[in-house]
Amino acid sequence: MVRCLIRIPMTRLAQCNRNLGARAALVSFFVTGAVLGLAAEPRVAERPLASSENLSLRNEVERAVAKGLAWLEKNQDPKGFWTTGDNPAVTALALVAFQGRPGRDITVQRAEVMRKGYAHLLDCMQPDGGIYRKDMPNYNTAVSMLALLAANREEYKAILLKARQFIIGLQSDFGEPGKTDDLFDGGIGYGNRYKHSDMSNTLLALEALYYSKQLAEDEKVAAPRDLNWAAAIRFIQNCQNLSEYNKQNWVADDPQNKGGFVYYPGNSMAGETNLPSGRVALRSYGSISYAGMLSYIYAGLKPDDPRVKAVFNWLRGNYTLDENPGMGPQGLFFYFHTMTKALTLAEVDRLDTTDGQKIHWRKDLALRLINLQKSDGSWSNDNGRWWEKEPSLVTAYAIISLEMIQRGL
Repeated sequence: MVRCLIRIPMTRLAQCNRNLGARAALVSFFVTGAVLGLAAEPRVAERPLASSENLSLRNEVERAVAKGLAWLEKNQDPKGFWTTGDNPAVTALALVAFQGRPGRDITVQRAEVMRKGYAHLLDCMQPDGGIYRKDMPNYNTAVSMLALLAANREEYKAILLKARQFIIGLQSDFGEPGKTDDLFDGGIGYGNRYKHSDMSNTLLALEALYYSKQLAEDEKVAAPRDLNWAAAIRFIQNCQNLSEYNKQNWVADDPQNKGGFVYYPGNSMAGETNLPSGRVALRSYGSISYAGMLSYIYAGLKPDDPRVKAVFNWLRGNYTLDENPGMGPQGLFFYFHTMTKALTLAEVDRLDTTDGQKIHWRKDLALRLINLQKSDGSWSNDNGRWWEKEPSLVTAYAIISLEMIQRGL
């Protein structure tokens, strides 16, 4: 069973989750309404650090979060968004960060900040059910759904149900309809930038659907479409360096890559590698491998599934906080963000690496993020790949990660 990270007052939405006997699940945001008690990745039997031993660190995390939220509060555009009005996902991530501290520091001014932020998300609603302006419909809609779920408001239910159907409608089905006869079938892409699927967008879509599923079931929507989950799993495994399940000629089974993930079939942001056999294979990398692990969990795979075990073993063998493995500084904060979500959802308290180290990853990552925080309370990456020079985006990543970490200390 998995746990839930969202700490807001119980409502009928949260009560209906109890009917499934599920504890709420941990993700990138703190919403009470997580949905399914799906099995997660291996966990240790007991927490290695007693809470009393972490009081000082919890206080440091609390201070870093407070400073980060204060920075977000000061840097909201008067129109309610952060960074740009054209991509509501950044605003949604900031709102998720604020929702991670329900009932705390909610001044009149901060309540107005959140009101304006949610008003901007609602202003981005489209007739097709998506929440976006022009570009990246899946990315913007999926992340906006997390913020709306975190708000836990009755009036958002209809919006969420429509957005859920919009995302389901974006699932790729090339070739013969209804058959997984294409490598990209079952996944989800940006929605308009290009037609094919990728692991990042598939992760975000699965996350939004996973956490809104009980809402759809509770509302008893007439003949609702659901995602083709079997096809989604097939796409995910088509992105994994694991020859037992993926027969593409780029798949690498060498120790440096086996079990990890690439961005989409035939493409790795980490580039290629030449195997001793002379064959050219694609390199696995950190952030997208955590995305793969999370996607398998959201899709219902069990901890003992060979695909889940393989990616977890790759992550144990490539653990570092110095870089995004395989990518250096590129996407470093997204790496921290997906790491935190994946290890939290999997209830991994101590990470036993393949070289014998026993890593208290929450403590180490908390200290790493605290040391990376700027004096004004924000975070940003010196490397601008994937928008990570944009402080609003990266600050939201860091705050959400620290809020999840704090609950496990």
